[in-house]
Amino acid sequence: MDFDYGKFKVKPGSRVNLKNFATSEDGGFDKKSARKEIENNIKQLKDLQEMFYADDRYSLLIILQARDAAGKDGVIRHVMSGINPQGCRVHSFKTPTKNELEHDYMWRHYRALPERGMIEIFNRSHYENVLATKVNPQWILNERIPGYSSVDEIDQQFWENRYAAVNAIEKHWYDNGMRILKFFLNVSKEEQKERFLARLDEPDKNWKFSSADLQARSQWNKYDEAFEEMLGKTSKPYAPWYVIPADKKFFARVAVGDIILELFKSLDLHYPPAESPEVLARAREQLMSE
Repeated sequence: MDFDYGKFKVKPGSRVNLKNFATSEDGGFDKKSARKEIENNIKQLKDLQEMFYADDRYSLLIILQARDAAGKDGVIRHVMSGINPQGCRVHSFKTPTKNELEHDYMWRHYRALPERGMIEIFNRSHYENVLATKVNPQWILNERIPGYSSVDEIDQQFWENRYAAVNAIEKHWYDNGMRILKFFLNVSKEEQKERFLARLDEPDKNWKFSSADLQARSQWNKYDEAFEEMLGKTSKPYAPWYVIPADKKFFARVAVGDIILELFKSLDLHYPPAESPEVLARAREQLMSE
């Protein structure tokens, strides 16, 4: 089914208002038809990923950012289930460790980047450094950056510098063969509440809930502002942001899969050339004579 995902793409330099982006969308799918679409995407991605791996010129970085319970894990599990594990990795970034804080904030992310032929999925990413830390600027002080010894010194120029640095780094990655897709799963406050309650009501899901989730929920409006500024400042032609409606999990999974598939199809992928027919014929003859 054709669907215009372009309306989810954030225009570079635009002033973003999340109220203008849907949280609920089905795209003409229901759960049954979405399941068929996802299965079809998995088959195509499996074939293209093998060629992507063999081609060995590009790498792919997929970034998933969202509020808690927006469905990042489910997207990874459903969309990438057919991918050969040899060619795909998932990296989840938690609170920086003491060792990680001894380096600049990009260090731990740089170490997890995909090499050529590989797909890397960042479940949360370097964007936490302009999201969680922007809402909680006191966390910046843990980085011990010269010139910033108090929260009062962390001004708007500080964040502008970070946006510029992230953009420059991603442009460098792109220029060296990395393709970058960034997805913000846009879940409503009401749907998040229902998912939190489900985690509390079902014993098998209790482990997914953290009291820290409620702290972030209490900062909903501040996170809105941080997301909006981040999306507008860092969506670029070489590394676009897509704001994906996430209240209906089945549609979010279809949308992400379709967009990834579209990127793969846009690349001039091919298998590396084989040895000459003469060499292959001699190899066959040698094997048959054993």
